[in-house]
Amino acid sequence: MANTESGPLLSVHPSSCLVDEKIEVEVKHLPADSKITLHALIHSDDGDDWEAFGHYNSDSSGTVKVSRDKSLGGTFEGVEDMGLLWSMRPVPESKPGRRFRKNNVQTPVKVVFSVHEGHLDKGFKHRTPLTSAAAERWYLTPDVQRVEVTERGIKGTLFIPPGSGPFPAVLDLWGGQGGSVEYRSALLASHGYVSLALEYIGMLNAAGQLQHVDNTYFETAFTLLKKHPKVCPDKVAVMGMSFGVSVTLGLTAYSEIVEPKCVVCVSGSHIMPLKGSLADVYAALQENVDKTRYDEKMRIIWRDLLLPIPVDPSKKVKMGEIKCPVLLIAGEDDQNWPASESAADMKKMMEKAGNSHLLTVLSYPGTGHLIEPPYTPHVRFSDFKLLEAKTKVVVLWGGETVPHSRAQEESWQKTLDFLEEHLYDNSREVTRC
Repeated sequence: MANTESGPLLSVHPSSCLVDEKIEVEVKHLPADSKITLHALIHSDDGDDWEAFGHYNSDSSGTVKVSRDKSLGGTFEGVEDMGLLWSMRPVPESKPGRRFRKNNVQTPVKVVFSVHEGHLDKGFKHRTPLTSAAAERWYLTPDVQRVEVTERGIKGTLFIPPGSGPFPAVLDLWGGQGGSVEYRSALLASHGYVSLALEYIGMLNAAGQLQHVDNTYFETAFTLLKKHPKVCPDKVAVMGMSFGVSVTLGLTAYSEIVEPKCVVCVSGSHIMPLKGSLADVYAALQENVDKTRYDEKMRIIWRDLLLPIPVDPSKKVKMGEIKCPVLLIAGEDDQNWPASESAADMKKMMEKAGNSHLLTVLSYPGTGHLIEPPYTPHVRFSDFKLLEAKTKVVVLWGGETVPHSRAQEESWQKTLDFLEEHLYDNSREVTRC
């Protein structure tokens, strides 16, 4: 390809922003009607390389604008302004079972965009691009404070927005993989919420043994968050993902201490609420282990462990007891939890109890279990560490890339809208505590 006199110019705007913000990628000073490949590359915190690419033809002025022009092939097709991010996948030489997660929220996700001559599908690592540009994607704005929490036996990370407050707050509960998962809480804090990313699965006691927490642990965490000097105590929400949904709904329905202003439930169920300790829930799940299925590549499907939806009310959260607004987000191709079936049953229970006016259900076709903040890679399957056995398996999460990515974008915006509606007043200021 013969370059124009000044050579191709690649711009990414903004070059530094939050991960849920859109960017504009544009190439100028190309020859008219030329074929190029736009490539994006991320080196993850886990040491894996993720890539996406699209095939473009420049217009008569030698310009390619991703938000305007169609990708004719690659990891996505059509006019997709954020396709270079949401269609990312591990590079071909990667080990199977990779999952994209941000482990250190105090550093950005660095994306290197590059322009290559022709329509390419491979070999980017060994080619010299015509031009390149880098961008930074943050979960955490620089002025958000990150504080590790170990008070009263609680383990987690607190994120505090800048300013005197008081702010609304979110207790953030992730799922069965356990460990410290901070990136959603960091992003929530970047949007103005004090957020506590609570660890509760896979923790070890002083003897190095797995510690199975009970309701008291979550009640203590909620109380700590509520009483924080930067938090408005009557404006605290709980957000659960996967197994965290069962915990969230159980606490909301039964606890006299956990009284959230609203709750958000992503990819979970109301079946087998936490009544004793986590050990009791694991034991109940183990009773149904014979319902485990595998796909053609021997990837585990766990959704049947909770199916059919129980008729026995003692095996489900009493949804009629819930007195605050609930946002349910479900993927209809969730292969890990029966999220859509559970959402339908919860709606039915609340209609019967007369509190369905509190319920909002977002149900997405073609969407799997791992519904993350937007513009992050869709992962259909990945490695999963079994805590008790200390071994790894490959779990099928489900979903197809395009509808799953659309669902991530829409559900995240509706989550922010839902939290703002119930935790802020119309002027975006917290009402007087």
